[in-house]
Amino acid sequence: MSLRTDAETIYQTAIRASLPDHAVQEALADWQQPAGRTILLAVGKAAWRMAQAAQQVLGEQISAGLVVTKYRHSEGPLNGLEIIEAGHPVPDENSVRAARRALSLTQNLTVQDTVLLLISGGGSALLELPLIGLDEMQRITQALLASGADITEMNAVRKRFSMVKGGRLAEHCAPAHVEALLLSNVLGDRPDVIASGLSAVDETAAGSAVPIAERYGLSLSAKACSLLAQPLPQALPHVRNRVIGGISVLCRHAVQACISLGYRTEILTESLCCTARDAGVFLSNIAQHHAGRGEKRAFLAGGETVVHLTGHGKGGRNQELALAAAEGLRGHGNAAVFSVGSDGTDGPTDAAGGYVDGTTYDMLRAQGISVAQVLADNDAYHALSACGGLIVTGATGTNVNDLSVVLIQN
Repeated sequence: MSLRTDAETIYQTAIRASLPDHAVQEALADWQQPAGRTILLAVGKAAWRMAQAAQQVLGEQISAGLVVTKYRHSEGPLNGLEIIEAGHPVPDENSVRAARRALSLTQNLTVQDTVLLLISGGGSALLELPLIGLDEMQRITQALLASGADITEMNAVRKRFSMVKGGRLAEHCAPAHVEALLLSNVLGDRPDVIASGLSAVDETAAGSAVPIAERYGLSLSAKACSLLAQPLPQALPHVRNRVIGGISVLCRHAVQACISLGYRTEILTESLCCTARDAGVFLSNIAQHHAGRGEKRAFLAGGETVVHLTGHGKGGRNQELALAAAEGLRGHGNAAVFSVGSDGTDGPTDAAGGYVDGTTYDMLRAQGISVAQVLADNDAYHALSACGGLIVTGATGTNVNDLSVVLIQN
């Protein structure tokens, strides 16, 4: 139980310390009120919390505003701001309604106006006005999610089918100044990748989306095919993008939590990018190598793994990563692996991630559950539920990628 208790302390402390409140307030400390209006648009899983922080600083300087976030991620009314909850990871009708409202609020602005754009991960699905049919956009998104494509590849494709992505939302706001504060959930903290670049010029080479679509065998309409090669905005001189938080912040606070619990701690990487199963096996190998050496150790990895959907089960990348570590931990009663999404949601589930230790594999086997078969069916959720390994936090108010940790007690 001490390993599980330590795991809970580490991820709860790290996530709580990574909430965007302070970062937003610090970024707005030198805010200059424009001669005209200030329009606030907050989009993403952390939108509500970012908007609340901005409102605490700017107050009545905000003329109007819209907060767009995932279902059940709003924490209540925000004075004077509209709130729309929408679909994620697949856009839905509310995503379209939110995009239309965002465009309406930023219509006919002047050079004296400012749009404060608060962006966090999840915006690719939450705010969407497709140039193709919504049903085709949904099918493409689902296919990309199942393909194992990473977030950079996914967003390179998705932004080309959208009236708000790839800098088009910011372009629509011209000539008003756009001040964009971004909470990063992508490797490299690229503004053109976060939420598919609502405020940023696309940095990928022209035509680069075409080979991505071909690589993953996407079935596209003729219109979608033509859109893949069409140019996006090439310059947005009225925009300033600032990344105010990301995975490095989460890892830094996790390290501090580990050290406070007496672990000798090492960050393996802040750019973990591979399949969830490979990451889980790798982390269990690290546990095997260091177990039994008479030292408390913690090894951290931040980033975002991918899942190849081969079955029809229920789960997410963090749950799959954790379960994939179970066999390698078997018999090591002093070692554990956990992985958690900082936003509190992992895939289409109510769990944030998963926890396994040296007892997990045999506990599942005693119930007639084969870890190998579960992984083949992408059904980590039900397996972890059966052994008490689900991590459930609820919506956290932030979204700065995933944290995966090996804990060893000797």
